[in-house]
Amino acid sequence: MKRILIITALALTACTAKAPLYSDVVRSEIARNPEASYIDGQQGNLKWNYTTGLELKAFLDAAIMEGNESPIRYVDAWYDDVIDSTGAIGGKYKKGNYSLDHICPGNTLFSLYDITGKPEYRSAMDSLYQQLKEQPRTPQGGFWHKKIYPGQMWLDGLYMAQPFYAQYTMRYVPEENRAQNIADITRQFSLAYEHCYDPATGLLRHAWDSSHSMFWCDPSTGQSAHAWGRALGWYCMALVDVIDVLGKDDCPELAGILNSVFKALKANADPSTGLWYQVLDRPGADGNYLEATCNAMFSYSLSKAVNLGISKDRRAARKLYKATVRQFVTTGEDGLVNLEQCCEVAGLGGKQMRSGDYDYYIHERVRANDPKGIGPIIWASIEYERL
Repeated sequence: MKRILIITALALTACTAKAPLYSDVVRSEIARNPEASYIDGQQGNLKWNYTTGLELKAFLDAAIMEGNESPIRYVDAWYDDVIDSTGAIGGKYKKGNYSLDHICPGNTLFSLYDITGKPEYRSAMDSLYQQLKEQPRTPQGGFWHKKIYPGQMWLDGLYMAQPFYAQYTMRYVPEENRAQNIADITRQFSLAYEHCYDPATGLLRHAWDSSHSMFWCDPSTGQSAHAWGRALGWYCMALVDVIDVLGKDDCPELAGILNSVFKALKANADPSTGLWYQVLDRPGADGNYLEATCNAMFSYSLSKAVNLGISKDRRAARKLYKATVRQFVTTGEDGLVNLEQCCEVAGLGGKQMRSGDYDYYIHERVRANDPKGIGPIIWASIEYERL
C-alpha cells in the first residue's frame, strides 16, 4: 500500500492534544467491529451494502485527514474481500436489481484506488457506472430508486448514486461527453426538488411516484405524506458532495437548491435546540423526537457548504455542530463514543406495505451507532475542524 503523506492534515491535528471527534468515532467503531463485515449487524456476513460502504468512506476520509494508515487497511480489507481479482462485485450484488443503494459503496473506491492502485477497484467502478447507464427512469428522466419501486424517486437515492456519478464522470468519462452527464446529474436533483417540494413548509417530502398510483402517495401530486429527516439529510449531503466534485461555479442551480433547503430547514427547526425532528414537518408533535442521523447530515452539509463558499453562515454551522454533539454524542464506561437516538430504517411500500404516515415514522426502531449516523457525524467533525 502506498504511504500517504497529508502534511496539512497532520498540521491541523498536531496543534491540539485532544483527538478530534472523528478520530474517536472511528476508533470506537473499529473496536465494536473488529472487521468491517460486522458493521451494521452483519456479524461477519460479506454483503455489498450501502451502510457498510457509507461508514467505510467516512473512515477513509478521516484516515486521510490524519495521515493514519491503520483505518485505511481496515477499509481496504473489506473491499478486497468483496471484490475479486477480476473486479466482479460479490456480497450478493446483482446489477439486474437496479438498486441505487448498490451504487453507494462504490463511492469509496475512488480514493481507495488512488491509494492502492488495485486494478480490480477500477473495474468495479466501471461496472457500477454501467448499471447507472442502464438504470430504469421515470418518463421525466429520473432514476428509479430500485427495480422493485418502479417509477419512484426517493430523496435517499440522490445520495446513493449522484456523488458516484459525478466522480466517475469527472475522472473517467471523456471530456467531450462530460457535459451530457453533468446535465443529467443536475436534472436528477431538480426533478426531485420539483416533485417533492411542499409549498406549505418549503421542505421536500420523502419520495415521489411518477405514476401517482402508489397507495402511499397523494394521487394529485404523487408525493409521499411527510418530510422525513434523514431523507432530506441524504439529499443535502448529495448536493454538497456533488458540488464539491463539479465545482460551485459550474453548478449554480445546485447551490441555489441547497440554500433554499437550508432556508426551509431553519424555519422548521426546534426553537429551543436548533435541531430537527424525525418528521420534519411536524416539529414538536406528540411522539416526534429529535433524531441523530438527520442532524449529523445537516451539520455536515452546512459546514461543508460554508467551507466550499456556498453558504456564508459560518456561525450557524459551528452552532449546529456543537448542538448535534451535545444532544446525541455520549461516551460509555468502556471509553467508546456513541451516537444516540438514530432511526434505524424508514421507507415506503415494499413487502412491509409501509404507509409513510406520521404514525409510521415515529414508531420505527431507534438505536445507537447506526452507520447512517456514524458516517455523517465523522464528516461533520471533519468539516467542523476545517471551519
